Amino acid sequence: MTQVHNRDWKAEFRRLEGAFSPHTLRAYYTDIGAFVDWCEKLELDWLPTTSEILCRHLNWMAQRGLKFTTIRRRLYAVRRLNMIMDAPELTRDLGVDLTVRRIRRAQPNRPGQARGLTGDVLKIMIDAQPDNPWGLRNKAILSLGYDLLARRSEITALRTDDVTWRPDGTLEVIVRRSKADPFGMGRLAFTSQRSAELVGEWLAWRGPDIGPLFCGIYRGVAIDRALSGASIKLVVKNAARAVGYHETIVGEFSAHSLRVGAAQDLLKKGHDTAAIMRAGGWSSVTVLGRYLAKAEHNVWA
Repeated sequence: MTQVHNRDWKAEFRRLEGAFSPHTLRAYYTDIGAFVDWCEKLELDWLPTTSEILCRHLNWMAQRGLKFTTIRRRLYAVRRLNMIMDAPELTRDLGVDLTVRRIRRAQPNRPGQARGLTGDVLKIMIDAQPDNPWGLRNKAILSLGYDLLARRSEITALRTDDVTWRPDGTLEVIVRRSKADPFGMGRLAFTSQRSAELVGEWLAWRGPDIGPLFCGIYRGVAIDRALSGASIKLVVKNAARAVGYHETIVGEFSAHSLRVGAAQDLLKKGHDTAAIMRAGGWSSVTVLGRYLAKAEHNVWA
């Protein structure tokens, strides 16, 4: 066993903290831990990772029925492992590329996507919220998340001073950090008058001395702590339950439904690709195309 193999990979990966998002680091730890455990059970050397061992592992994952996105993520994680451990790079060869292509061709299914929460459904969900502090907050989350085409991480990262009221009764919002903007350059976004009104009502109840725009509520009192991404997902799912959706449909909704539905609505309203990309902070037309794939937009009607 080589000297590099004896080093603690978890300790080495701490060097990445701050350079990557917590979500990315969690994915690395999960994938690399699974790969190392698999190798050790089979008494295989996992470092440096050879193309033969990596291909064997990828095929094993495919045989177990794991999705291609998971398999591809594991591939990237193993390559990152070798890089951070200063091990020779032995996995970038034709054998690995062909293995990945075979797995991809054997899984022709379309990528999964959250059910789009479109404007007509959104209005019903907002109207169904209870007349209490939680209802005030959740109305604002639903409306603002839709208008900003926001990811749940973007919603939870919003600060009170990121929001500015405009003379026309709408909001100007700085979305400071996102999946596509890891260095926090930020993007400028705008909202409807409805969102401005709902955010104003929420802030009037919440008070001025709390940093996160959307915070937790404990025993009827706002607390100075941002909501988690899981909380945003629950807001959307509970809103779907409140309007009578069956649990099978509720399961198709997630926090991402706000982003998906808003993009589909913008397409149906006739906005061009550049405008939709600008509104949602997309930098790739290909990625945007996946969001619009299920839009009920008949160009012949």
